[in-house]
Amino acid sequence: QVQVVESGGGLVQPGDSARLSCVGSGSSLKGYAIGWFRQAPGKEREVVVCISGGSGYGKTYYADAVKGRFTASRDNDKNTVYLQMNILKPEDTAIYYCAVDSLSVDCADTYYNTWQYDSWGQGTQVTVSS
Repeated sequence: QVQVVESGGGLVQPGDSARLSCVGSGSSLKGYAIGWFRQAPGKEREVVVCISGGSGYGKTYYADAVKGRFTASRDNDKNTVYLQMNILKPEDTAIYYCAVDSLSVDCADTYYNTWQYDSWGQGTQVTVSS
């Protein structure tokens, strides 16, 4: 069974960048689709991106709100998935979660649904404010 832990959140100014890390333990992440989600106060948890493993390794599916600004990547040697966030906006403020779809090597058709994922990190707070 795999566990993931996020890190890298904090307070940043609009227009700044941050990189989040999702470190796996207990099992390799390389064969799993990994999702990044975020949840702002009073709002539903929403997908940020899904990044595939398997034959589609590294293929990404981004939410429209972050396309062109956020980039997901993987480093198998470090058993880590990253979320590079550029040109951050106040509306990006949320708790960011890493999630594992242990039944999918590639992002599923329903990658945007939280129920697709069975292992979740504790979340890391990203606050974008001047």
